[in-house]
Amino acid sequence: MKISLNWVKRYVDLPKDLTAKQIAYDLTLRTVEVESVEYTKDKFHDIVVGKILEVKDHPNADSLKICITDIGDETPVQIVCGGENLYKDELVVVSKPGAEVYWHGEDQLVKIKETKMRGEESYGMICGATEVYLDQLFPPKTEREIVDLTGIKCKPGDEIADVVYMDDVVLEIDNKSLTNRPDLWGHYGVARELAAIYDLKLKDLPKLKLDSKLPKYKVEIKEPKKCNRYTATEIEGLDTRKSPLWMQALIINGGMRPINAIVDITNYIMLGVGQPSHAFDRTHVEGEKIIVRNAKKDEKLLLLDDKDLDLTEDDLVIADAKSPLGLAGIKGGKKDSILEDTTGVVFEIANFTASDIRRTDKRFDEKTDSSIRYEKAIDTERVEQGLACGLELFKEIFPDCKIVSFTDEYPIKTERVKIDVEQEFLDVRLGKVLDRKTIEKVLTSLGYDVKYEKGVYHVVAPVWRSTGDVSIKDDVMGDIARILSFDSFDAKPLPVRFEHAVIQPKERLERNLREYLAFRCGFNEIFTYPWIDEKYIKAAKIDTNKAVRLATPPAPELAILRCSLIPGMLEVVAKNLRYYNEFRVFQMAQVFEDGEYYESTEEETLPIHKQYLTGCIVGKNAKDIFYEIKGVVEDMARYNHMEEIYFTHEEKPSWADVNAYLNIKLGSEEIGSLGLVSVYTMSESKIKRTNVAMFEINVDKLVPLDSRTNEFKHLPQFPLVEKDLSILVDDDVKWEDITKVIKSKVKSIEFIEEYRGNQVPVGKKSITLRVKIGNEDSTMTSDEINTKMNNIMKTLANQCKAVLREE
Repeated sequence: MKISLNWVKRYVDLPKDLTAKQIAYDLTLRTVEVESVEYTKDKFHDIVVGKILEVKDHPNADSLKICITDIGDETPVQIVCGGENLYKDELVVVSKPGAEVYWHGEDQLVKIKETKMRGEESYGMICGATEVYLDQLFPPKTEREIVDLTGIKCKPGDEIADVVYMDDVVLEIDNKSLTNRPDLWGHYGVARELAAIYDLKLKDLPKLKLDSKLPKYKVEIKEPKKCNRYTATEIEGLDTRKSPLWMQALIINGGMRPINAIVDITNYIMLGVGQPSHAFDRTHVEGEKIIVRNAKKDEKLLLLDDKDLDLTEDDLVIADAKSPLGLAGIKGGKKDSILEDTTGVVFEIANFTASDIRRTDKRFDEKTDSSIRYEKAIDTERVEQGLACGLELFKEIFPDCKIVSFTDEYPIKTERVKIDVEQEFLDVRLGKVLDRKTIEKVLTSLGYDVKYEKGVYHVVAPVWRSTGDVSIKDDVMGDIARILSFDSFDAKPLPVRFEHAVIQPKERLERNLREYLAFRCGFNEIFTYPWIDEKYIKAAKIDTNKAVRLATPPAPELAILRCSLIPGMLEVVAKNLRYYNEFRVFQMAQVFEDGEYYESTEEETLPIHKQYLTGCIVGKNAKDIFYEIKGVVEDMARYNHMEEIYFTHEEKPSWADVNAYLNIKLGSEEIGSLGLVSVYTMSESKIKRTNVAMFEINVDKLVPLDSRTNEFKHLPQFPLVEKDLSILVDDDVKWEDITKVIKSKVKSIEFIEEYRGNQVPVGKKSITLRVKIGNEDSTMTSDEINTKMNNIMKTLANQCKAVLREE
């Protein structure tokens, strides 16, 4: 979302010494993430207003003109121009040498230089709208049309950025950071936050003033649970003139495109206070009545962009007495369009239920600026704010317009949330004791009503935060912490002491299984979404009675969370067969089933979920891949240090071939299955001209064996000395005997070779061994080495009757 600081300043007077970068930093720390800061004036450098004093024919080019132009300097300049609408005393946009423009429709910026064109001197360039970023303000009718500023208050030499209200700073806000803040989807909400951060006064919005004797416009809400409030204001005396330049500039910097004054007013309200609105041409509303209802069976709606929607009976529409006019809260229909001959409107400002808007815009893939805001759950009182702002703008732009009738249908009101917050709770959770005055000041600046009694703050959240954003005392505590800035809280180290490694057999087993399949068995690991296309579930004949269904799925066919990994694997196989004839893949992931699971507390209720492992081998020879995948599962226990599993042939998995399958068991419990995928399942999954073998195991049921106890030893601090010994011993002396008698005298001992031959006496054998010796606190000297080796040899002689072999 884009936020114009010029727009924000209409609602709060920011200090003049406050920089845009500081505002971005403070907003990021306290409220929302600012991704970038754009100074809109920068791109208009060296672009000014010029006044054409004389237009002459170019002597060497029929399509060019020579314009003597006043650009505010001491003397006029000569500019050669190919524009088609040049005339004496015209105010134009002039790019002086040094300006950067898009030259005649090219996509790269070009720096303007003083030059000659067909032999005539040309100082700069008289510009068309697309060349100097003004095509939204001054849409050109032809490629050669230049911007005509005549009639706009300006003089030669004025910077064009100031003339067209483009001396602004635009903050780009990360939409994800304000998903849970419906109050921030408009400039007034951001201004409120800045007023709280900098302790400034927020200006009031206009108050709604309507004649109580106005006739009622007929409105019927047939679905009050989907439409909480609906206002219809009939206004006459309008036309499709352009909106004021200041409004157009704000709308552009707010991320939208100006169209005409009527449409611009509706967009200005939405960007200003975050309340979507809509204007119907009143002559297109048949029966002079608005009906908010569900669509009828087989009803259609033609949208503004000529897209024809096949409506369902769950879609909320705005209709007249005959047919739908628009998709409620999302987009208007072509029937109600504002046209060139529009002279009156029915001005709609309404409140629709977030979940219904979200469901409909996902169904039709029609996410709009309006639906994005309704999806966040807007409070019903904002309707009044939007209406007051809108009517003030209509009166300002169309002084002679008249309100003919008005209706406010208000079946459901947003109630303010009441929360009790204990002082002790804040002291503990904040890690800092704040005085009562500070807490009340922060909360009041954010719109809370606060009453303190006996150590408890009785808090009433503002209505614009009472649609789900603020619901528990932790939310209130979070508001206090962020406005004071997290920088104001001292960092305290956590009292953590690591005494020994924590052995986690289950986690180690999962890691080992992945490495076993990837490194030893040649599988590639895959990751898939938890929602599964229903056609693959049906292909695998998976029972979905206990499946978890999404209320708002990414697509209608993706409503079921996986209750088995097999359907997802079928989809992976079908897609990868386009590129590979043979491959091996596996996935370890959670599957879900209907029920209740508590991760930590009963407040955190989740569906039941289990950890499963699946793998598949794809190849031409069915027998080979069946035995290969059987071998992979069979060796799993041996290579992964877990309890042994075994196979039976009892109950066929729904997806498997009638003969080629096995049940996987641990003890008496079945924990999985493997087999060849059946012809039916492959056919339904569009898997052709190959064979597939799969397995699926419940990892939660696998039992890791106890870890071996290993002892840690430091690496030596000083160099070790390596020596080889060749000794003669009796034939019945074992290597174990030799090791036993000298292992305490050496750092390590290694067997090299054993020899019997001509040089070795009968009944004897030669053994060569390698020892490493060393000191704990110093490097060994030659004398120490000799003494140590003599000591070792003496021990071998005494204990094993060994003698040093002489070559």
